[in-house]
Amino acid sequence: MAKPKTLALTGFGINCDWETETAFERAGASAERVHVNDLIDGHRRMSDYQILAFPGGFSYGDDIRSGKVLANKVYTNLADPLKKFIEDKKLIIGICNGFQVMVNLGLISDVPATRLEQRVTLTNNDSYRYEDRWVTLRAFSDKCIFTRGIDLIYLPVAHGEGKFFADDATIDRIEKNGQVALRYTLPNGDPANRSFPENPNGSLNDIAGVSDDTGRIFGMMPHPERHMEFTNHPRWTAIKEKLRREGKPLPEEGDGMKIFRNAVGYFK
Repeated sequence: MAKPKTLALTGFGINCDWETETAFERAGASAERVHVNDLIDGHRRMSDYQILAFPGGFSYGDDIRSGKVLANKVYTNLADPLKKFIEDKKLIIGICNGFQVMVNLGLISDVPATRLEQRVTLTNNDSYRYEDRWVTLRAFSDKCIFTRGIDLIYLPVAHGEGKFFADDATIDRIEKNGQVALRYTLPNGDPANRSFPENPNGSLNDIAGVSDDTGRIFGMMPHPERHMEFTNHPRWTAIKEKLRREGKPLPEEGDGMKIFRNAVGYFK
């Protein structure tokens, strides 16, 4: 089967596009960085791709609020091809700032994504500062294509507005729909219960990643593209020595690659 084509969006403050493109390439996709203006001008067509990625960064300097300006630009100029992309049962992932863009677009909520109706938000961290640290995550939903087969993973976060928030009724529907794909946990995998720094932003219900009701559209605050290699782990030398003494092989890649391999595997 031909490799699924991935569009890694770039432009105007997006700065994790190269890593996102590389991660999908390593996972077996044919990935390409595409400037948002090239989609708007018709030089590239969203319909030519099977996976759409909104990478991390600081789109438009996070003016107004994180991800809002880029979300408005996509909504104003690309709403129809985006809805067609969703209707064709293709995959969409947003990472950190990309997740913020998706939330502002209305792609992640308790209603069908094609409605583009915002009902949740990502707001200021409870610490009221930018948090740059590593966190443990547990996957909770087999509905989400991107997190299937995952138990615990260890990934970095780097954001100032990562607190997942909605009214109680909306959170309840998202939970009952099985849309919560990743939660922040303690290092041993037990619930973080919004404890800091395990839950670095104070997200309700320790939510770190959410899908739409189909499981094909997924947003997450942690950065899987920043843990492609085993040596990206902040304690890789200590782990290497421990495994050497135990006579065990070193991991071939970092935890983040599981997310990208699941996406590519969906098309096989």
